[in-house]
Amino acid sequence: MKTIKSKEMDMLNGGLVGKLILFSLPLAFSSILQQLFNSADVAVVGRFAGDNALAAVGSCVALVGIFVNLIVGLAVGPNAVLANLIGQKQRDKINDMVHTILTFGTILGLGLMILGFASARIILELSGTPSGVLAEALLYIRIYFLSIPFMTVYNFGAAILRSFGDTRRPMFYLIISGIVNVILNLILVICFHLGVAGVAISTVISNIISAVMVMVYLYRRDDEFAFRFNRMKIVRSYLRKILQIGIPSGIQGTIFSISNVFIQSGINSFGKFAIAGSSLALNFEYFTYDIANAFAQATVTFTSQNYGAGNIKRCKKVFWLNMLFGIVFTEILAVIFIVWSDFFVGIYTKSTAVAAYALIRMYHVCSLEGLTTTYEVESAALRGMGKSVEPAIFTILGTVVFRLIWLGTVFRLLPTFDWLLNVYAASWIFTGCALFIVYVRHMRKVEKKMGKAL
Repeated sequence: MKTIKSKEMDMLNGGLVGKLILFSLPLAFSSILQQLFNSADVAVVGRFAGDNALAAVGSCVALVGIFVNLIVGLAVGPNAVLANLIGQKQRDKINDMVHTILTFGTILGLGLMILGFASARIILELSGTPSGVLAEALLYIRIYFLSIPFMTVYNFGAAILRSFGDTRRPMFYLIISGIVNVILNLILVICFHLGVAGVAISTVISNIISAVMVMVYLYRRDDEFAFRFNRMKIVRSYLRKILQIGIPSGIQGTIFSISNVFIQSGINSFGKFAIAGSSLALNFEYFTYDIANAFAQATVTFTSQNYGAGNIKRCKKVFWLNMLFGIVFTEILAVIFIVWSDFFVGIYTKSTAVAAYALIRMYHVCSLEGLTTTYEVESAALRGMGKSVEPAIFTILGTVVFRLIWLGTVFRLLPTFDWLLNVYAASWIFTGCALFIVYVRHMRKVEKKMGKAL
């Protein structure tokens, strides 16, 4: 078999603007494609399987988010640790780190799949899923959970590629698997009338394809990033480093999603049209958020390498450029969705009642999605410097505790759909301001420490 070795992006030298954009935009597009797996489910069931099926899939959005955010959050650990090794020029440790990452990812994925099967009914019932759609929701989510091990392997494999600057290859893998997902959705729902089961099966197959492609690529490499099945093992000291960054990030994402389960409970109180409309609009929020998150991922990777190399000035430049790019590019897409909102909503549903709720959510949440860049880039910069606990704590306070307080006070006093949704923008502003203070204080400590060392 022909082996390959790809060129790495030099994150330590030269101009940053072009490299940050070249790194981030393919990653954003990759995340958007990954979100299209679930978005295609929503669109197909909404148009061809009816409002009940749409509400069933919509009821699972928050639960899916818990597992996806945990996996994506944990994948920050492999990315940051490998990038730091590259910056420190400790390449002799990379291969054992790669095999530790992928072995752990495989075990983790299987464990999360089992946990998902065991917790699905409980979480759906706690979130107030209407009894009329509960059976279909359970069918969808249980099939969906079969994709979790493959999703985990893909995300951990993609994190390895990102550590040396390759964000385009994962994008190509997701283009292929995304096209397969959409085609299978249409065939299984329209031709075979499988409804929610059909879209769930399509998602599973798509995730298998993306995982296989990233693993084949790593297997074909002939350098320190090469993967071999007979080398699969876990080096405890390496796993500890990965988890020190990954666990706080994963917990942050998971608890963040749990807060959305409580918000989903409030949405459920407005009935099935609100559930369907909210889940529909949520797709556009994910698309815009994916851009902010891509620049946050760039912040982790570039900061990790430059911090490992001891270049704090370049770390600060990375921070401010990604903050600017994240806000601007995210809001550009948000404006497009808002200006042509009737068209985009019409892709997903023919119901005017569902569309009405979707439009309300788009105006109150999607239009301000650029605010998420603030706390995401701030958290990423801190994680790139090895500090993962503080951003997790402050993000949990801002996006979980703050939201629960809002639900118990503001929403109780003003129990309208509009005021329920205003919790998002308010929590983003609160969290962004709090984490900026943490970032500034930490940078002062780092600069002071570096000054003494010199």
